[in-house]
Amino acid sequence: MSKLKKRFRQIQKLPDWLFIPPALLIKFLKTFIMRTEVIDPFNLIENARGHVTVTWHNRLLFFPAMFPPATRKRTVAVVSPSRDGQYITDLISHFGLKSLRGSSNKKGAVVQREAIKAINDGFHVSFTPDGPRGPKYRMSRGPVHLASVTGTPVIPISINASSYWQIKSWDNFQIPKPFAKLTIILSEPIKIPPNLTEEELEYWRTTVEAALMKITADRSK
Repeated sequence: MSKLKKRFRQIQKLPDWLFIPPALLIKFLKTFIMRTEVIDPFNLIENARGHVTVTWHNRLLFFPAMFPPATRKRTVAVVSPSRDGQYITDLISHFGLKSLRGSSNKKGAVVQREAIKAINDGFHVSFTPDGPRGPKYRMSRGPVHLASVTGTPVIPISINASSYWQIKSWDNFQIPKPFAKLTIILSEPIKIPPNLTEEELEYWRTTVEAALMKITADRSK
């Protein structure tokens, strides 16, 4: 590893202004270059309040831009406390999203308390349930546990690009190509029962995972 690269990797927080150009570029591409389609049969973007949402890590790039500003302002994203998580936090802040820094694991007590408060205040709490390190398309239990505790449904959301480049990372992170069609799909909310046993928690974890995979298009699978 070169000295320059090593020094860069040691930087935990970059200046906020560095994230303005990529945020503006994403907004420009989504508005003027990409074709977009919204599949929301239950009118969740407009009507849902205080839900848990799950979206795979490898299609986060255009995720904030696909929602109207009002929805972004009432969304809180659970983001890893790592350096990469800080970069994500800084980028999505330019779209109006708030962040909770910490583990999405069931035992992430601090995040859990803050997430419960956010839902009670009418915010959506958004998870990338296979992040921050995978395995790819394997959902953690955190979102299901939170939904069970708060009594709010889980909404699986996918953003599928008609064409994209893939980064050689654990999740094969997708970068949609110019003029690709971006389709956001919001699945039917899944109601999670309260007071789950370990076996029931695993059952509902796999149920939500399957629902999210059903709306996920990926030519590399």
